[in-house]
Amino acid sequence: MENIGYEMIRLLILGGGLVMFLLLEIIAPYREGSVSKLKRWLNNIGLGIVNTVVLQLLFAAITVQVAAQGNAQQFGLIHFFDAPRWLKIIGTIVVMDLLVYFWHVLLHRLPLLWRVHRVHHTDLDVDVSTAMRRHVFEIVLSALVRMAGAYFVGAEPVGILIFEIVYLLSDQFRHTCLKLPWELERSLWLLLVPPTMHRIHHSVDIEERLTNFGRFLSIWDRVFGTMRTGVYQERIWYGVDGHIHEKKLDIHHLMKMPFLPPVK
Repeated sequence: MENIGYEMIRLLILGGGLVMFLLLEIIAPYREGSVSKLKRWLNNIGLGIVNTVVLQLLFAAITVQVAAQGNAQQFGLIHFFDAPRWLKIIGTIVVMDLLVYFWHVLLHRLPLLWRVHRVHHTDLDVDVSTAMRRHVFEIVLSALVRMAGAYFVGAEPVGILIFEIVYLLSDQFRHTCLKLPWELERSLWLLLVPPTMHRIHHSVDIEERLTNFGRFLSIWDRVFGTMRTGVYQERIWYGVDGHIHEKKLDIHHLMKMPFLPPVK
């Protein structure tokens, strides 16, 4: 029953966030798309459906369960510190965000992982649907990484639940094609990852792509020197060189992309 409850929460947040950010994109779009939005959405949502089914079949609430088991055994990094539960929950969220930051860096730096992750970056436009554009192999590997992290960190189960919710919503938010007031964007850069920061990461320019790896908190890019600012947003072109033909970016080609020759 707990698994069903967790998955229902996850699906509601996923669907609700998708609808909310889509409406906001319609009301205040950042810029017009360069290719057919309908085709992109069919491909991206198609991948999202496949990934959601896989997650439900293989990993239904298991990350929270793993965290609960490690917590019951008093195993993990957080248990070395005598701190109130609320602080351990915050610590769980922060440490897990650091973990997915490093994982994101590896997805770009290791050639085998980049083969999988490039599916996400081949989107020729970036909007909320891009958050769903991930190969099933990446989804499985990322779930295993978060699961292992939850156990060895000794994460609080409530902290993991909050983190997974934040992870979903922040993933959708940073990909939105949404025009926000610059004062708000500038304020968000101080702590979080707003769309203007993440658009730089989706640039076809490799030097720009290898920056701004943050998923939720922007602090890690500042600490580890991977933050890129001062990029003129209007000149950013999205995608990956070698994968620029829309006809070769349908769901069939995206599913087999990790098995194709490497492209930087």
